[in-house]
Amino acid sequence: MFVLLLRRNSSALSSLSYSQVPLPKPSYLLPYHSLSTTPPPPPPQDAIIAKLILCSDPRTLTQTLVDTTIQWTPELADSVLKRLWNHGPKALHFFRTLDRHHPTFAHSSSSFDLAIDIAARMRDYKAVWALVAQMRNRRLGPGPKTFAIIAERYVAAGKPDRAVKLFLSMHEHGCFQDLNSFNTILDVLCKSKRVEMAYNLFKALKGRFKVDCVSYNIISNGWCLIKRTPKALEVLKEMVERGLEPSLTTFNTMLKGYVRAGQINEAWEFFLQMKRRKCGVDVVSYTTMVHGFGCAGEIKRARRVFDDMIGEGVLPSVATYNALIQVLCKKDSVENAILVFEDMVRKGYAPNWTTYNVVIRGLCHADQMDRALMFLERMKEDDECEPNVQTYNIVIRYFCDAGEIEKGLDVFQKMGSGDCLPNLDTYNVLISAMFVRKKSDDLLVAGKLLTEMVDRGFLPRKFTFNRVLNGLLLTGNQGFAKEILRLQSRCGRLPRQLKL
Repeated sequence: MFVLLLRRNSSALSSLSYSQVPLPKPSYLLPYHSLSTTPPPPPPQDAIIAKLILCSDPRTLTQTLVDTTIQWTPELADSVLKRLWNHGPKALHFFRTLDRHHPTFAHSSSSFDLAIDIAARMRDYKAVWALVAQMRNRRLGPGPKTFAIIAERYVAAGKPDRAVKLFLSMHEHGCFQDLNSFNTILDVLCKSKRVEMAYNLFKALKGRFKVDCVSYNIISNGWCLIKRTPKALEVLKEMVERGLEPSLTTFNTMLKGYVRAGQINEAWEFFLQMKRRKCGVDVVSYTTMVHGFGCAGEIKRARRVFDDMIGEGVLPSVATYNALIQVLCKKDSVENAILVFEDMVRKGYAPNWTTYNVVIRGLCHADQMDRALMFLERMKEDDECEPNVQTYNIVIRYFCDAGEIEKGLDVFQKMGSGDCLPNLDTYNVLISAMFVRKKSDDLLVAGKLLTEMVDRGFLPRKFTFNRVLNGLLLTGNQGFAKEILRLQSRCGRLPRQLKL
């Protein structure tokens, strides 16, 4: 059957996330009103502990962590690490202090994996391998997940060759490669768009690991991610020729590929063939077409597919609603998007981060910042879905783009208090905004932001360092410029030869 689908589309293709210290709920210094007068619930324990760690002197942290009123569990330790994710040094200091000084608690393998991921994100590879050695000494691993984490961080740091070498040397650390780990390294490479490297590794080792349908789907998806649908079809054709039966995931992968490449007519024809043939369609197939038609500006057809889906007995998922809301925000109107959002809630669906973030972005884009902030407040009152760093980044970016930099900084300051720590994107957005007005005070703020981001374990780009350096020099802040130059050198960058 798959061969028939290939033949039907060949011509088109050829042309182409201790003590109960009471903490106040943060209130933004911004013009929004709470949607409810109900008192907010107390913060969860992990949030209280994370805030204490952020405010504590590192020298007194041990006493805080061994407080007998804290019932430490692996789950609580993991939650605190996740809360501290965007402050790498504090997160690792917490991990080590609890590990070394608590009389009874011992970290689980999941906590080690989290700590390894944080250290690798900071590119502190010495700490990464020290943690791996500790895992092995305690017989907690390392396992396939540990190596997947490190490989992904190597690739994100622009070192895909090291990721492949790591996979090939797993057995040296007591973790033997199998088909699942092979599929994982292929997936890591493909999702980072190193598809050629993944495909070469696939061809070289597919016999050794006896690749399956999942392996082929990963490589096909990789080609689709870089909009090379003909190559994806070649891979899937080979899969059929090897006697492997394509799954519905296989067809949905190809369908998404057409949509991603902007081949909406080919996608629709492929979708119709899926419906006619025995492979059928599911909620993912319909969601893909809703998104595809919407991105192509064909809102009526996107809505028609959504309605047809329900009419044919396929219940939409939260992802389906997200797709429709997103395209309405982008191609139609945010008011219609909010109508769909409210309809979704009335029908018992629980909005997730994506749902809220899409609506908030849509409102910001429509210059309705007050309403966007009301949705952010509504999100904070949702026990299942508190705002994440992407939510705050959307608001900060739009305030800065609108020239309301002080309001953006207000939101940023509330993030830094511990409820949701800023990430690399947050700092980059704010530092760029400091150059708009070309004020000396703004450039001093840019320098302080750069210093803070380094202190929190982020590595700024050389461009960011140089931009702040030049700005400080041009506004007569030579002393601060020297500090930034020393900071750049400490980060392992090659300092520019500036005459200070």
